[in-house]
Amino acid sequence: MGQHMLPGNPPIPLILRRSARARRISLRVSSLDGRVTLTLPARVAEDEALAFAAEKEAWLRRNLSRHAAPEVIDLGTRLPVEGVPRLICMGSTRRVRLDGDRLEVPDHRVGTRLAAWVRELARDRLTEACDRHARALGRPYNRLTLRDTRSRWGSCTADGALMFSWRLVMAPPRILDYVAAHEVAHLEEMNHSSAFWDVVTRLYGDHRPARRWLKSEGTVLHRYRFDG
Repeated sequence: MGQHMLPGNPPIPLILRRSARARRISLRVSSLDGRVTLTLPARVAEDEALAFAAEKEAWLRRNLSRHAAPEVIDLGTRLPVEGVPRLICMGSTRRVRLDGDRLEVPDHRVGTRLAAWVRELARDRLTEACDRHARALGRPYNRLTLRDTRSRWGSCTADGALMFSWRLVMAPPRILDYVAAHEVAHLEEMNHSSAFWDVVTRLYGDHRPARRWLKSEGTVLHRYRFDG
């Protein structure tokens, strides 16, 4: 239905969505990026929904204040790589180079260079982890793809195709390894039954700390913007 602005200082962008299944007007603040969605039942007028949002302005601003501002990747900022913040600076080589806590880029196309480098590193780390877990399980996967997903960290299809968010390589290695084990476990159990979690435990060990980390810290990985 488009986007509207809720007046104020600053104005709040609202994404209006009409739903045939909705029984009442609702507001949702995304835990990933702070986007606000105003959902309308089929026969509710837009003016009525916008008035509802205006009544909830204080609640909206409290929730939005909990979301950290986006971090635009550039020289002088820090980007977490495998859980460690790395200072981005100009380097003297033709490629991106990781040197301790420094991430050196060859030119001023910082976001473009680092986006490609992070994806390549993620593919290397996830391929290694998935190959290792698939061997332990005795079940091969068909292919591995990377995306910048917001709704899930990984997925596995019935035909053995694995998909992961490349942002996982920004998290500590144990977190990436857990998500790889989780999706590989679906090659044997396409569900989240107790049998599935037994497979995850067999491949990875105690998965509860990693799951807690993703729930409490995972959204921070979506702060980082590589598009300038």
